[in-house]
Amino acid sequence: MDTLSPIMLGFLGSLVAGSMTAVGAIPVLFGRIPSRATRDLSLGFAAGVMLAASFFSLIIPALDAAEMRYVNEAAPAAIVCVAILLGMGAVALMNEKLPHEHFSTGREGPKAASLRRVWLFIIAITIHNFPEGLAVGVGFGADGVSGGMPLAIGIGLQNAPEGLAVAVSLLGEGYSKVRAWGIAALTGMVEPIGGLLGAGIITISEPLLPWGLAFAAGAMLYVISHEIIPETHRSGHQNKATLGLAIGLVIMLFLDVWLG
Repeated sequence: MDTLSPIMLGFLGSLVAGSMTAVGAIPVLFGRIPSRATRDLSLGFAAGVMLAASFFSLIIPALDAAEMRYVNEAAPAAIVCVAILLGMGAVALMNEKLPHEHFSTGREGPKAASLRRVWLFIIAITIHNFPEGLAVGVGFGADGVSGGMPLAIGIGLQNAPEGLAVAVSLLGEGYSKVRAWGIAALTGMVEPIGGLLGAGIITISEPLLPWGLAFAAGAMLYVISHEIIPETHRSGHQNKATLGLAIGLVIMLFLDVWLG
């Protein structure tokens, strides 16, 4: 592992994390679909993992990196705050400009009657998964294995329930088990692209490190607030979703301290 470049590590780490989407969707192939309450708990777990990763694996390292370059005490905080808002704004802009369809709220973005519904689903999940791959790539690009491994493991863990949620939703739309699993697996494959981009940018330009870390955090925070948490609270399972969030948050915190 130490002989691989940070860019290759970012690509491979995000590839493994993205592949967990396919692993999580496997139960639909055997007709073993968990209850809605269980799925909301697992999505809450995903939100907790992403929340902890955003702060402990991205925002705090971003502040540390900025403080090493700027003497002014206000400058590091200002850079990280601006970068977080830029990351959130970038995903919000994609949500606004790209035609897509959420499982909970229906179609958003420009009118896209000519697009098949399956592609609207794929675009929606792509919008959500790309920032996760970007975060893994930035982590590896910033600090090699020690910086990227906790993120890769944590995001891989939270991709599993997301993959299951996508596959189950597609089954509800009338897709076959194999096709639902295949589409869910495909949605995770955008993460290596984000990983390659994130690791490449950070490796090429070190001054962009705090910006890249905080930007990736902001992108993930937008996904948590805009899609995952509202979805887990939609069917009256708020308590289970909150329990899942708490478990995911502390597990990701433990992984970050232990592996980082």
